[in-house]
Amino acid sequence: MCGRVALFTPPARLARLLDAALAAGIEPDDFDPSWNIGPLRRLFALSERDDARVLDRYRWGLVPSWSKDPKIGNRLFNARGETVAEKPSFRSAFAKRPCVVPVDGFYEWDHRAGHVRQPHYFTRSDGQPILFAALYEHWYAPDAPKDSAPFSTCTIITTTPNVDMDEIHDRMPVVLAISDVETWLNVVEHGPDERALLLRPAPDGTLSHYRVDARVGAVRNDGPELIEPLESGSLF
Repeated sequence: MCGRVALFTPPARLARLLDAALAAGIEPDDFDPSWNIGPLRRLFALSERDDARVLDRYRWGLVPSWSKDPKIGNRLFNARGETVAEKPSFRSAFAKRPCVVPVDGFYEWDHRAGHVRQPHYFTRSDGQPILFAALYEHWYAPDAPKDSAPFSTCTIITTTPNVDMDEIHDRMPVVLAISDVETWLNVVEHGPDERALLLRPAPDGTLSHYRVDARVGAVRNDGPELIEPLESGSLF
């Protein structure tokens, strides 16, 4: 499961990293950094449009194009990599609408028996943004005018954990290497079987983590202090 992330790298830097253009209407300085983003809030995602990479905003929580009610997205913020190609909610997006969600880090709560339910903050060990394999959809309200803008949403794909998770959780997001981005996004050149091979745990050592304050559990709390390491002995 992945249900809370931090994103404070400006979109202009993310676009440079991913060799992408910013979508129309997104200014390089038009950005509110956040250290506590939960589902139903907006993320940036990279997709291919007319053979070009574009970084745009999407609400986190996928709404399939066939859905009659956008509230379905409230629970579709993650998709299991093992079944994403077959599940009705995700299979069309997997086949046609992959994207990459860049974040600075994500949180998981320790679920091990006998351990305090403590949040941990995960980042890439090399300090670069984390690139999640994800999917996007465009949804139109049934009663909306034909020229109305779509409701754009996304979901983050998860897989089984690697040793970096330290058994804290039984799932982890699919973390792409930057060299995998082309294969993941290009559905014309790379078929579903090839792309599905990317839906695996990241190599051991990709991520590192440390304990952080439990205040991150409430989305109303935000700020860089949320990712400060929790000092030893400060749990009680």
